[in-house]
Amino acid sequence: MAEIEIRGLEKSYGKNRVLKGIDLDINSGEITAILGPNASGKTTLLKCILGLVIPSRGEIKVKGKNVSEGYDYKRFIGYMPQEPSFPENLTPEELIGLISNIRGAYPKESIERLAELFRVKGFFRKQIRSLSGGTKQKVSAIIALAFNPDILILDEPTVGLDPVSSSKLKEEIIGKKKEGKTVLLTSHIMSEVEELADRVVLLIEGSMRIDSSVQKLKEETGESKLERAIAKLMEEGLG
Repeated sequence: MAEIEIRGLEKSYGKNRVLKGIDLDINSGEITAILGPNASGKTTLLKCILGLVIPSRGEIKVKGKNVSEGYDYKRFIGYMPQEPSFPENLTPEELIGLISNIRGAYPKESIERLAELFRVKGFFRKQIRSLSGGTKQKVSAIIALAFNPDILILDEPTVGLDPVSSSKLKEEIIGKKKEGKTVLLTSHIMSEVEELADRVVLLIEGSMRIDSSVQKLKEETGESKLERAIAKLMEEGLG
């Protein structure tokens, strides 16, 4: 059974249809990349899964639980937004403690390992308002990963990270896949998608236009790079 099941998902804001009947299964043990130009519906799709946006129509199930019937399913998810927004007066240590209370667990060893990995331990007792954007992004990565969730949802996860931290985060993501976790991400960086993803889903103006493995896309187009493969398909009429 798919970890995330999406059927007939639609979302409109007034007359603006952002998602147009999405049917999609997200499976465990693989990394699925949701791609598309700006305003294609990528972030709205993720937020519908997370319960941050209420769909206009359709159904989403996470681990067999309908997301409209309660929030308990969220304990299975680690989420890393594109632009983390935290209470500015808290320190990362206090923030993680607060989230631990909500989740009912404090994975001390995991938090310490990730803090060392991303070199942010020295910032743990400084107010978040004083931290750089990159450091906030690292704190967001720690929060997403530390509780060993079954499902990771990552929206442009490496944006704002330095090359070393970006590389380490990608290693963590690949490690989670090897553990059989479910990873769903968005990224505008095609080389990153090619490095990480097993499967690509392309949204254009709220509709699914491609759902394929990275390898199959390259084989079908005769291109050696994912970016050129997708560009070629779009030039042939998929866009």
